[in-house]
Amino acid sequence: MKSGLTALGVPVGVVGIVLLLVVPLPAAMLDFLIVFNIAMALVVLLTSMYVKRPLDFSVFPSLLLVLTLFRLGLNVASTRLVLRDGYAGEAIGAFGNIVVGGSLVIGLVIFLILVVIQFAVITNGAGRVAEVGARFTLDAMPGKQMAIDADLNSGLIDEDTARKRRAEVAAEADFYGAMDGGSKFVKGDAIAGIIITIVNLIGGFAVGMMQMDLSPQESIEKFSMLTIGDGLVSQIPALLLSVSTGLIVTRATASADMGTATSTQLTQSRVALLIAGAASIALALVPGLPKLPFVVAGAALLIAGQRAGARDRALAAEAAELPAVAGPGAPEPDSPEALMEQMRVHALEIQLAPDLVDLVGGGSEQDLLARVRGLRRKVAMDLGLVIPPVRTRDSVDLPRSTYVVKIAGVEVGRGEAPQGRLLALGDHLDHLPGSPVREPVFGLSGRWIPAESRAQAELAGATVVDRVSVLVTHLGSIITANAPRLLSREDVRILVDGVKQLDRAVVDELIPSLLSLGEVQRVLHGLLAERVSIRDLPRILEGLTLRAKVATDPEGLVEAARTSLGPAIAAPYAEDGVLRVLTLDPLLEQHLVEQRRPGDDGMVLAVDPDRLERMLASLRRRLAEVERAGHDAVVACAPVLRPALRRTVATTLPLVPVLSYSEVTCAPVQVEAVGVVSDAAQVAA
Repeated sequence: MKSGLTALGVPVGVVGIVLLLVVPLPAAMLDFLIVFNIAMALVVLLTSMYVKRPLDFSVFPSLLLVLTLFRLGLNVASTRLVLRDGYAGEAIGAFGNIVVGGSLVIGLVIFLILVVIQFAVITNGAGRVAEVGARFTLDAMPGKQMAIDADLNSGLIDEDTARKRRAEVAAEADFYGAMDGGSKFVKGDAIAGIIITIVNLIGGFAVGMMQMDLSPQESIEKFSMLTIGDGLVSQIPALLLSVSTGLIVTRATASADMGTATSTQLTQSRVALLIAGAASIALALVPGLPKLPFVVAGAALLIAGQRAGARDRALAAEAAELPAVAGPGAPEPDSPEALMEQMRVHALEIQLAPDLVDLVGGGSEQDLLARVRGLRRKVAMDLGLVIPPVRTRDSVDLPRSTYVVKIAGVEVGRGEAPQGRLLALGDHLDHLPGSPVREPVFGLSGRWIPAESRAQAELAGATVVDRVSVLVTHLGSIITANAPRLLSREDVRILVDGVKQLDRAVVDELIPSLLSLGEVQRVLHGLLAERVSIRDLPRILEGLTLRAKVATDPEGLVEAARTSLGPAIAAPYAEDGVLRVLTLDPLLEQHLVEQRRPGDDGMVLAVDPDRLERMLASLRRRLAEVERAGHDAVVACAPVLRPALRRTVATTLPLVPVLSYSEVTCAPVQVEAVGVVSDAAQVAA
């Protein structure tokens, strides 16, 4: 019930403020609202002093708008009473008579001084600080986001802490952006106060003479006092809110409220306090200057300096005893622990040139970190491989607009992503601005064009890709090509433990009685090297169990795993339910089977180099013919030949899949033979 009333308080208050603009108020009610306005402004000022961080008072910009509107509503209500009745309550009368001593000149001077202080000094300064703070906060967001991601990837923080810190960074940017606009409310309020005062003076003078039959002198005295009182009761809370705005936007991140921080920092220098105290006492000796105030101020500063000296000595003694009591603290920069942390090699890393830091922390579609997280999910679904967190950091050693991808500290890919540019892919783009480049994944020709030329490039038939998509696509290609290197022994253990929770029997039967974890890792490496998904790990382990009871050679284990996967290997290469296959000439295939020889990594083909080159040339021609028809094809051969043929074809055509007849025929697709690979002599015949 209490929370419901609290939630209704602000909406009801805003509606009441709107009513102030149109509904006349009795003078007694106006007095109550004026006092409430001053009290609220004082509460906001004190709260601004006691918050430890600006974000702890994040509602301040909205509260500033509401209180400004409230004060303007009171101005309208008081103006209505002043001009209609010549009386606006005791509060305005008191400020017009008691505060300024009943003198019109004094009242005008004090009012003008308050306006100058608020408008020319505090409001302008706070507005400038808010504008600069908003700009610097937004500029620093990418670096802060990258630092959070680096801490997360290095294991210094967990995902929940990283999420909380990212939310704080975003909230800080939103707060300073709102304060930049909120300071304009205060500035506009000061201008409105001056205009309302002038209107009240002129309008009151006219009303007094024309409607109340007062003399010009009586009209000026009566309505000038009321106008000055009205202006003062409005400008005092306005001044308090202006000071609150300045305090909020000038506060740096601190661990204490303003009073505690001010006391601590002003007394941190004992020498400064002693010199200031001695100088104050010395000024008391100057003839004509009041001696007592300078002596009192100097003595207070000398006492504060002595207390600061005693505090510093106590802290030094405590610090001297700390090592013996608390023992060793954090490791030294040159300690073995610190050096080990610096030596640690990250499995996957992206280094960005300093001008590419803006790729981190942008919008949801252009945030590199968010896109990398999406890529990790995609790789997990496609290959069954959970890649390690991608460490992202900037490097001043890189050329401008350059990014580098490293695996285990070794560079495996490099590209460019110029700031403010888009990559246009296509032919005949010479009329577009920008230098020609080659897309890093597929080798397509393109140009890095200015962002404003996008429509022109699309009209020319080009495919336009943003910088983040180029980098993420390149990263995905590198991850797929280097998947075996990214699958560590620990990753295999985690995957096997996951299978064990669902199918304990297959794991217990295989590991460690038949195969070690390292041998299973080697099989998975072999599958990933040919871009075979290891998502169906239970079925892979079942196939390995059957094979390991007969033999444990790595090549045979990989083929057994492929056999257990069955249709899952061939199905991804089918197009519209049709798998297009290139087969070997029977004589050539028989010859290759007979020429298999054992090697260090498995079976190899001991074929005459000239004949082997003719076979590969025939394969390239057949693949080119299929590609011209707009399709892709796989190579099919006898199961006993597949490993050796794959190893041979991969030397020149690493992306061409080589499947066995059993893998092709068991797939739930239609098989279409689109060519026969032979050697040059048979083709010529």
